[in-house]
Amino acid sequence: MGPGPVAGAATSKVEQAYELIRERIVSGRYTPGYRLVLGSLARELGSSPVPVREAIRRLEAESLVEFERNVGATVRGLDPVEYRWTMETLAVVEGAAVGQALPLLTAADLAEARRLNDLMRAELGQPAGEFDTQRFSQLNQRLHRTLAAPCPNPHLLDLVDRGWHRLATLRTSVFSLVPDRTHQSVAEHDALLDLIAAGADAPTVEAAAREHRSATLRAVLAHEARDPATAQPTSHDPRRRP
Repeated sequence: MGPGPVAGAATSKVEQAYELIRERIVSGRYTPGYRLVLGSLARELGSSPVPVREAIRRLEAESLVEFERNVGATVRGLDPVEYRWTMETLAVVEGAAVGQALPLLTAADLAEARRLNDLMRAELGQPAGEFDTQRFSQLNQRLHRTLAAPCPNPHLLDLVDRGWHRLATLRTSVFSLVPDRTHQSVAEHDALLDLIAAGADAPTVEAAAREHRSATLRAVLAHEARDPATAQPTSHDPRRRP
């Protein structure tokens, strides 16, 4: 027979390696600077180092991994400049989308948003060491999408989706960096949903949604200022030296 099954198996191993490493990066299990050892990962996956190397190349293209001389592949730190630009933009477009969606939000939409926020609150009640940062972040994104989804402007929604995708390439879960934001985020969701339920006008709701996003940005930037080792300097970063 031809090489089809072998090629398929190799592709499957690359995908397994990619998903495993990416999940550990975005969940915070692999922190910035963590060294990705091909041999260890290959043994864990029961494969040769070749699929792992290909998976790491994919992650490098997504700016989640970088190669350092004499070190090898390591988890890339958060790029504070790119993160700031992405969050500033997302605060504007997502706030506008929620404002435009307001007249079209149904009682079912609001109930779903509250349900998701309650699930986030339940995650916070997990015993120490069992808090699932990735699940918390996924619930957070679903809540935000629920409020923006009825927006009648498809171009605005496209910009929101692009912002979420861009965040995923920078760091899916910032809550592993700023754990205090977990409780604050849930409380801010409650306040936003209470505003909507009380019949607040679109400008008020838009401003609240925008401030909620901006508060996360401020918390992350404050963290990076205190602990620059978790950040990844770029050519745009004034801290970078030639």
